[in-house]
Amino acid sequence: MSFGKDLRFLMIKLLSGYHLYFDKNDVLNSDGRKLFEEIARMLVYEHPEYKKIVSKARRNPSLENILKVAEIFMNRSEAEKVLKAGIYGPYSFRVL
Repeated sequence: MSFGKDLRFLMIKLLSGYHLYFDKNDVLNSDGRKLFEEIARMLVYEHPEYKKIVSKARRNPSLENILKVAEIFMNRSEAEKVLKAGIYGPYSFRVL
């Protein structure tokens, strides 16, 4: 199934900007909701069969529900990798 590139880029922007778009309870803030609404609008317009998943994420915009929407057009590991980069920054440290 083909999805527009814009969906992927907007979701990367949302997940990599974790500190900008999510509050301390892992729920989208108002700026995050605006960005997610653009993603949701584009996704439902292109693929109306995903309306149920998108509606659930709109009602409860938790991080887990946003990741479920991201899984539609990105694989889960890629979405989690982008999210971790947004939370921890571009550098990761390992304890040996």
